[in-house]
Amino acid sequence: MTGFSGDIARVGVVGCGQMGSGIAEVCARAGLDVRVAETTGEALEIGRTRLFNSLGKAVERGKISEQEREATQDRLSFTTDLGEFADRDLVIEAVVENEQVKTEIFQVLDQVVTRPDAILASNTSSIPLVRLAVATSRPDQVIGIHFFNPAPVQKLVELIPALTTSEDTIGRAQLFAEKTLGKHAIRAQDRSGFVVNALLIPYLLSAIRMFETGIASREDIDNGMELGCAHPMGPLKLADLIGLDTVASVAQSMYQEYKEPLYAAPPLLQRMVDAGRLGRKTGSGFYTYS
Repeated sequence: MTGFSGDIARVGVVGCGQMGSGIAEVCARAGLDVRVAETTGEALEIGRTRLFNSLGKAVERGKISEQEREATQDRLSFTTDLGEFADRDLVIEAVVENEQVKTEIFQVLDQVVTRPDAILASNTSSIPLVRLAVATSRPDQVIGIHFFNPAPVQKLVELIPALTTSEDTIGRAQLFAEKTLGKHAIRAQDRSGFVVNALLIPYLLSAIRMFETGIASREDIDNGMELGCAHPMGPLKLADLIGLDTVASVAQSMYQEYKEPLYAAPPLLQRMVDAGRLGRKTGSGFYTYS
């Protein structure tokens, strides 16, 4: 993997929600200068609190020392102005799973990020990367770097090159994921769902349909997979953890691409999303959380 240009030392993260804050934490703990952007000051403060609380829990669990926490926090800066991403070597977009929103962000980043070799990456779990790439004037420098929730804990990263992505960008992204962050990177083609969600989402949707049609209770479905198949978490609990809106968005993207009925979101899932019952992050999904 040697010979690729440009060391990545300055990272920008667009979005400080559940995924964005986790990605920012991973990068800052790896010794990188990290700048995080949100749309409003209120959203930024919520994200900052979430991130700092996560670092506090890492200290409590003995994952990092108090000194490491302080050093990590010193590497983090926060802004509501994407113009402050001009000097970034890599920018990772981690906002809502909406193609129009992501496309608009990539168009802005293309204008404000001035480093000629900067990588523009998306944490999308389902949206075709080529559509984001061609929204910029540098489609060869756009790639998918898909983390998994919670990003500080999960070891896997999916790398998704678009048809336009250069070998230099792919190589630098892989070095960043594996050498700098210590993750295990797998390569996926630019197809909706990539590797993990293409396998996972149909499984989750099948569990939701099973519950919706009354074949089994939520507890029996989850216990069946935990105790019968040695899964660490049952599918309905996992859907709550991922976020039911995210599950529905990925399902919709996969259905649009493949037109496979098993990828279509069950009515119950869509109704729960419409009701704002999105899982752990809202305190209510298939289960209730304090």
